[in-house]
Amino acid sequence: MASSDPNKRPPPPPGPDSAAMPPSSWAKRTGFRPKFSGETNASDSGQISALPPPQPRPKPPNSNLDLEAGRPRPAPNGEAAAAKDRAKEEKEKERKEREKELSPPVRKRRDSDGGKNLGANGQAAAAGEGSRRAVRNEEADVLPQSVLDDDGFISRQSHMKYELRDSPGLVPIGLYGFQHFLSMLGSLILIPLVLVPAMGGSHEDTANVVSTVLFISGVTTLLHISFGSRLPLIQGPSFVYLAPALAIINSPEFLGLNGNNFKHIMKELQGAVIIGSAFQAFLGYSGLMSIFVRLINPVVVAPTVAAVGLSFYSYGFPRVGTCIEIGVLQILLVVVFSLYLRKVSILGHRVFLIYAVPLGLFITWATAFLLTESGVYNYKGCDANIPASNIISDHCRRHVSRMKSCRVNTTQALKSAPWFRFPYPLQWGTPVFHWNMAIVMCVVSIISSVDSVGSYHASSLLVASRPPTAGILSRGIGLEGLSSILAGLWGTGTSSTTLTENVHTIAVTKMGSRKAVQLGACILIALSLIGKVGGFIASIPQVIVAALLCFMWAMLTALGLSNLRYSEAGSSRNIIIVGLSLFFSLSIPAYFQQYGISPNLNVSVPSYLQPYIVASHGPIQTKSSGLNYVLNTLLSLHMVIAFLLALILDNTVPGSRQERGVYVWSEPEAARREPAVCKDYELPFRVSRMFRWVKWL
Repeated sequence: MASSDPNKRPPPPPGPDSAAMPPSSWAKRTGFRPKFSGETNASDSGQISALPPPQPRPKPPNSNLDLEAGRPRPAPNGEAAAAKDRAKEEKEKERKEREKELSPPVRKRRDSDGGKNLGANGQAAAAGEGSRRAVRNEEADVLPQSVLDDDGFISRQSHMKYELRDSPGLVPIGLYGFQHFLSMLGSLILIPLVLVPAMGGSHEDTANVVSTVLFISGVTTLLHISFGSRLPLIQGPSFVYLAPALAIINSPEFLGLNGNNFKHIMKELQGAVIIGSAFQAFLGYSGLMSIFVRLINPVVVAPTVAAVGLSFYSYGFPRVGTCIEIGVLQILLVVVFSLYLRKVSILGHRVFLIYAVPLGLFITWATAFLLTESGVYNYKGCDANIPASNIISDHCRRHVSRMKSCRVNTTQALKSAPWFRFPYPLQWGTPVFHWNMAIVMCVVSIISSVDSVGSYHASSLLVASRPPTAGILSRGIGLEGLSSILAGLWGTGTSSTTLTENVHTIAVTKMGSRKAVQLGACILIALSLIGKVGGFIASIPQVIVAALLCFMWAMLTALGLSNLRYSEAGSSRNIIIVGLSLFFSLSIPAYFQQYGISPNLNVSVPSYLQPYIVASHGPIQTKSSGLNYVLNTLLSLHMVIAFLLALILDNTVPGSRQERGVYVWSEPEAARREPAVCKDYELPFRVSRMFRWVKWL
């Protein structure tokens, strides 16, 4: 008989469902995610990641438990029937609650709440919610909401007009392919329009470089889609290489050159690009990228890419201000087209959203051309072709800047350009190699690879059945290196890498067919052979270029920060890491760029290029001039500081995979078992058989 003294009563033995020690928080044990939690709020991202094992639902307490003996008492038949009825009622109640959650009023909740949506954190999504989210994504032009598939992965919903392996016909493919490249026109042509004048090149030099860029972009896009990652990604001059190219152009040894120093500086750039590209190819094909990619997560990619756009703030609007009426008109047109008219459809196409940059460019160029021809920018007795140092009249000296910035000079650009011109390698001469400039480009090639990793992941969520494996990613980076070597041999001024803005174009146009992009690349190659096309582009005034760059760099910054949707963007850990990386990516380079320059210093370099002459006056002054050049230049680049800080902090500060939003790549064994993955990424013409011995690819 049990003792009646409660103090002497033996403790009951643990029941069959009891746990050892409950976790510190019931929320962690049950998987509950608060609706308004700043620490765990993650936006819907469409990331493909493995789901955590389902947590068992806690059972209700048993009312028949014998507290004396620690085991259930046998219930009479009547009580057993009542217990069954109660169990049925509880199941029915749970079923009604689930139906209530899937009812239409759910759509009034925020998309980023911690309910039943399936986001980057790996929580399960309700089936009905996924279909409604797909409709909202179609209307809002955002990445698709992910749903759970049979293998426990989070996969995309089909929302594209044409997916990766679709082939609807020659005419639709040609139209969509040309549309794809036309929407990327700003990214393809703006970099040479900045670099060539900075090197002292003429309008004819600018036209030739633009034609070369179009040719190399088409060739390298074909190579990448056929033998690289096989994703529909356009290759072209990346903004990642613009800042180091400007730093090389403004090196101390080039500032004292007299006459047309375009070819001399271009050969120096070619040598640096070739060495940096060879290092990138080695990084990919050697398999080192497969190891290095484990350290690259959305928290690293986001501030790195965002810093690329933020780093050119000193060039943007100060350059627009040289002809304020033309520059502001260009910015307003692109903003109105891309935001206020983005949902206006013509023949089923959102023309203003897709072609915001080309439409704004054409209208502004036509306006500037009409104003030039009508004599608005003609001043009596003044000639814009006379150097400012030789102008005696104060009247002309006051207006010479507006004459050079606002006028559309079609005489030198269009008339001097031939109808047919074939770009050929080494057209500027034999490249010149210097180890200090090559090291700068090698470091920048690593950052370019980080940018491409984010583009591969985001584009695969849109068009492919699974994300690529780490080996396929390495293969893509390796081919980008080989493509950049071609860009160095032909002399485009920068490397040829994946354009980050391409992911946004795929999401907007709903076109992911690689055959369409391949045919568009062929059309681009054909256009590059028409010299007048390059001449027309070279006639674009610098103020219009700066205005377009203001929009493009803002887009690039936003696209970089959008990588945070794959992580818990509201986590205090991620907020601090991204905030520190962005702030110091602006502050530390400002210290290096302003060191040793007095406000009254007479520098022959324009004000918007002064941040890139840091190699001659940086704070690091050792006995080795080459080492001074490398360190002062690298530490003055915003993206380098952002990358280093984000990489170190993200990989040393503790955080769960869910919180960090670690990129999930397909496993090689699982990819080989799935026919869809093999068809998405396998190399054509049985080339993959040649790489069977290279297991890491």
